[in-house]
Amino acid sequence: MNLAGPASALRTGHGRATAARRCGRGRIAAASHVLRRSGSILTMLLLVDLDGVVYRASEPVPGVAAVLAARAAVGDDVVYVTNNSMWYRADYVTRLANMGAPVTPDRVVSSARATALYLHDGQPEVEKVLVVGGAGLVHELRDVGIEVVYSGDAADRWNANGRDAASATGLVDAVVVGLDLDFSYARLAVAAEAIRAGSRFIATNRDPVYPHERGLMPGAGSIVAAIEAASGRTPLSIGKPGPLLLEVAAHAVGGNVAEAVMIGDSLLTDVPAAHAVGARSVLMMTGITTRAQLAAQPAADRPTEVADDAAELAAALDRLATAAHRT
Repeated sequence: MNLAGPASALRTGHGRATAARRCGRGRIAAASHVLRRSGSILTMLLLVDLDGVVYRASEPVPGVAAVLAARAAVGDDVVYVTNNSMWYRADYVTRLANMGAPVTPDRVVSSARATALYLHDGQPEVEKVLVVGGAGLVHELRDVGIEVVYSGDAADRWNANGRDAASATGLVDAVVVGLDLDFSYARLAVAAEAIRAGSRFIATNRDPVYPHERGLMPGAGSIVAAIEAASGRTPLSIGKPGPLLLEVAAHAVGGNVAEAVMIGDSLLTDVPAAHAVGARSVLMMTGITTRAQLAAQPAADRPTEVADDAAELAAALDRLATAAHRT
């Protein structure tokens, strides 16, 4: 997870226009040999992790953006899925576009975006939430019409009113927790009390740490764990390794998540998430996983394909597309 986000761009639509489709069904099959979807159109849905796959910290992984651009050019849907909850989805667009990756804001589904969509589309209806997290998470929730009570403001009121959490937060339908760089005892107190009072407990993800150039830093999961301990409640977690992030991302583009290919660098989050939804996976050895860790993985928990670099990724996707076309 990289926390250095570029400036936000305006949200735009994304048409699935490709040269392969314009050239007819036979050319599509010849060019990409991709999955069957809704009748006769053949495409492959690629769910792509970011840090460790497309880039490492501030540097692009050589050639990966070009591989993704080539797949998009022949008709594949490329959707980026990340457990990072700090940034608004449009914040990624400039960075990815500058690397040559195919991207528009609606093709970036962070755990913050997936959480917002999940709460907006689900039942029971969620109208108002207390947020422990960053500005990107707040932005995503407000984008879908959910009213936000910011935990920093509630904490200030809690400190000023004699520690009356109910008065500080008001009635909220859910407490949504992501990475909060300003997390404090007061924020912990108001969040835990709201959950004990009956608000739903939603975690964007449960990553305990995230990599930083100066070493490992506490992740959203560390904050979630503190609130879980204080409230006595277990949250629903949206991010990987559970299925919800991938399911929401596929639904957002009209795809079938079971027919997707998850491209990631983690045996702890990306590959298990693919297994959870019945999707295939490509493990990139450009991030956090070592060969020793892969070798120790039980056969049932291993990825469908393994790629050491962009060239091997391209070959792996060709094999997966061809195998899908033959089924």
